[in-house]
Amino acid sequence: MSSSNCYFLVFVVVALVSAPLAAVAGDPDILADFIVPASMIGMPPMNITGDFFTYTGFQAAMNMTMPMPPRALQNFTVIKASMAEFPALNGQSVSYAMLKFPSESVNPPHTHPRAAELLLVLRGALSVGFVDTAGKLYTQDLDAGEMFVFPKGLVHYQSNPGQSPAVALSAFGSAAAGTVSVPVTVFGTGIDDAVLAKSFKTDVPTVQKLKIT
Repeated sequence: MSSSNCYFLVFVVVALVSAPLAAVAGDPDILADFIVPASMIGMPPMNITGDFFTYTGFQAAMNMTMPMPPRALQNFTVIKASMAEFPALNGQSVSYAMLKFPSESVNPPHTHPRAAELLLVLRGALSVGFVDTAGKLYTQDLDAGEMFVFPKGLVHYQSNPGQSPAVALSAFGSAAAGTVSVPVTVFGTGIDDAVLAKSFKTDVPTVQKLKIT
């Protein structure tokens, strides 16, 4: 099967899995101003300072430069500020992620089952899109300063088709939005090759080319 047919198969995967992956949940409400980690329970309140509510993980990323072509054919990277990295977010139903796109890189189709995503392009330009539960694809080209919302639980992607790096900031309505990668979920979790070949009306060799190793 030709490479063009392989690419077509990937987009079919996105459309077909968009509806099943749309089952979502949200963060529970809390009955306190904030939640401290178990390791801090029992601490006198005066020992909790503004440092607990401060996250500095984006500083290094903001100062880091990305290579320009021809060395820029590198992978997309994400720096998260979710509950795992920033415990003060527990119970607050908010989080951030900084997305860095070298030229010609892509954030593959994925979903966030517990939150919508509001993306702001800080530098460069991105092409983005999502697929709704009816299988319709919505796309947009974004420049610096423009925003785009990916509805909660729907399959979406971002790409940088240009020759200049791009940086974006994503806000989520959950402290732990979760990420379900479509390529990894379908082709990287051990589903039998014959099952995938029959499901997508192709052959086993084509499926094996798409497997995530």
